[in-house]
Amino acid sequence: MAFPYMEAVVGFMILMYIFETYLDMRQHKALKLPTLPKTLVGVISQEKFEKSRAYSLDKSNFHFIHEFVTIVSDSTILYFGVLPWFWKKSGEYVTTVGLNAENEILHTLAFLAGLMIWSQITDLPFSLYSTFVIEARHGFNKQTPWLFFRDMIKGIFLAVIIGPPIVSAIIVIVQKGGPYLAIYLWAFTFGLSIVMMTLYPVLIAPLFNKFTPLPDGQLREKIEKLASSLNFPLRKLFVVDGSTRSSHSNAYMYGFFKNKRIVFYDTLIQQCKNDEEIVAVIAHELGHWKLNHTVYTFVAMQILTLLQFGGYTLVRNSTDLFRSFGFDTEPVLIGLILFQHTVIPLQQLVSFGLNLVSRSFEFQADAFAKKLGYASELRSGLVKLQEENLSAMNTDPWYSAYHYSHPPLVERLAVLDEPDKKKD
Repeated sequence: MAFPYMEAVVGFMILMYIFETYLDMRQHKALKLPTLPKTLVGVISQEKFEKSRAYSLDKSNFHFIHEFVTIVSDSTILYFGVLPWFWKKSGEYVTTVGLNAENEILHTLAFLAGLMIWSQITDLPFSLYSTFVIEARHGFNKQTPWLFFRDMIKGIFLAVIIGPPIVSAIIVIVQKGGPYLAIYLWAFTFGLSIVMMTLYPVLIAPLFNKFTPLPDGQLREKIEKLASSLNFPLRKLFVVDGSTRSSHSNAYMYGFFKNKRIVFYDTLIQQCKNDEEIVAVIAHELGHWKLNHTVYTFVAMQILTLLQFGGYTLVRNSTDLFRSFGFDTEPVLIGLILFQHTVIPLQQLVSFGLNLVSRSFEFQADAFAKKLGYASELRSGLVKLQEENLSAMNTDPWYSAYHYSHPPLVERLAVLDEPDKKKD
């Protein structure tokens, strides 16, 4: 008797939905607490706390609805054979327009085009409500409807340009890969990730945002001095016009080898009036670089990707897997999709493990910034970011452990303050 892959996958999806909804309910209960955590009393203003609480509860209520619709939709699509039906219809469409449906690449591209249209239609109401109701209600949204839809159209255009060559290459690799298929797939995705990380900030990101050099002044001088003291190969400092879409703030680094760049959201500079707070945040980010966190994470992801492709090669010709989901043929893309569904349990465990590692890295980067003498500035900078982004002040420990890749503010402040308390 063939193993019931489809029933097992749908069953696990529902179990995970129940488990994660339980965690969401715990977090929702924490968000409803009317008082600040003791650590933040006197640090966060009551006004900011009330605004954060209202914003977090709004997002939580919306999340419950979104997740319920998602699990019902995904389970229905898998259980009632919508995927094989849609695969068949996409083949009929290819034939209708005068192309050869036996060509798996053409058939797959038609299938993906249909999925993209479907996802755009089904996701649009949630995106619109999140952006123009929740984010606008709490003062974050700066987008106009025109800008929103322009970004969406640009995203679709990029998917149409970039997607087909990538999908075609993957199909050819799988068809001709032989016993070294996993290595070939990994090598392709590795090369692709390098290319995309190189091209994205230079060609793609500027399609959505304007990047301008950070003006000369004390902030620039302090950051360049800090980078120089750590031998960080800083090439450029940019400010991105994040305020055209949202008042949320952020900063990030990118670049390979001797070509590192730092990007600030203009909202971050506006919100942190004290330059030292911004420099402290950058010191934290440079800590990730100095401690090789980015390298470790990248290597770990490559190993996981190789293992995942190795698992895929073991089941890609499993007739039982395809038939369990209602397919009479064994298309490459469908095999990848089905495999992704069958390894969901392992993916959840790996994701949890990566979150634990990421949280450890955050504490280490905080400690690095503290050793450089930025403890108080980092502390005030983290508080300012928490306040201005209206991030959740009260968090459930189970929810945090499962979902957060960064420790909650309360935990980070406690660790930053710990050495001072020992001295006292």
